[in-house]
Amino acid sequence: MGTEEKTNTCGTICLKYLLFTFNLIFWLAGGAVAAVGIWTLVDKSEYISLLASSAYSASAYVLILAGVVVVATGILGCCATIKEHRGFLIVYFVLLLFIFLLEITAGVLAYVYYQECFPLCYQLSDELRVNLKEKMVNQYQQPGQDHVTQAVDKLHQDLKCCGSNNFTDWRDGEWNKALAGDRVVPDSCCKTPSDLCGRRHHPSNIYNVEGGCISKLEEFILQHLQILGGVGIGLAFIQLVGMIFTCCLYRSLKEEPY
Repeated sequence: MGTEEKTNTCGTICLKYLLFTFNLIFWLAGGAVAAVGIWTLVDKSEYISLLASSAYSASAYVLILAGVVVVATGILGCCATIKEHRGFLIVYFVLLLFIFLLEITAGVLAYVYYQECFPLCYQLSDELRVNLKEKMVNQYQQPGQDHVTQAVDKLHQDLKCCGSNNFTDWRDGEWNKALAGDRVVPDSCCKTPSDLCGRRHHPSNIYNVEGGCISKLEEFILQHLQILGGVGIGLAFIQLVGMIFTCCLYRSLKEEPY
C-alpha cells in the first residue's frame, strides 16, 4: 500500500514537472504569436494601408488576441499545476482544446485558401487591381497622402517592383500630370534610388518585373499563408501533448488520497 502511494506520488511529481515545462514553452509561444501580430501592424502597416479591405489588419489583431489568450492560458496552467487544483486543470484543458480547434481551423483554412488562390489568386488580385493602381497613381505624393507615398516607396524597394501591374501604370493619374516632371517613374522604382533617377525606365535602372507589385504582393502573402498554416497545425498537435499531460495529472490527483 505504501509502495503504491509512493509510486503515485512520484508519478504525480513527474507529471507536474512535465506540465509545468510545457506551460512555460506554451507561455513563451503565446508571447511570440502576439509579437508577430504587433510586428505585422508596426512594420507592415505601409502595405496594409494600400489595401481597401481591413482583413489583413484584422488578422494581425487576431494574432495579438490569440497570443494574449495563450499567455493567459499558460499562466492558468502553471497555477493549476503548482496548486494541484483539479478545477483549474479542467478549465485549463478546455481552454487548450478551444485553442487547439482554433489553430487546426486556421491552419486548414489557410491551406485551403492557398490552394484556391494559387496560382491566380483571384480574390487577392481583384482587390489589389481595383485599389492598388488607383492609390498609386492618384494619391502618390499628393497633399495629405504622405502615408500612401511612404507605403508605395517601401513597396517598390522591399519587393523590388514598380507600379501595380508594371512601370507603365505611372503614365496615368495625378502624379504624372503634376509631379512627374521629366520622370517616367518615381525615384523609388530605381534599383539605386537617387534624385531624378526615375527619368530612365531601362531595366538596368528600374525594377521591371512581370506582373508588377501585384504579383509580388500575391507571392509575399501566399508564402506567409503557407507558413501560418503549417505553424498553426504544427502548434496544434504540440498542444495535444499538453492535453495528455493535463488528463494524466488530473487522474493522478484524483486517485491520490487527501
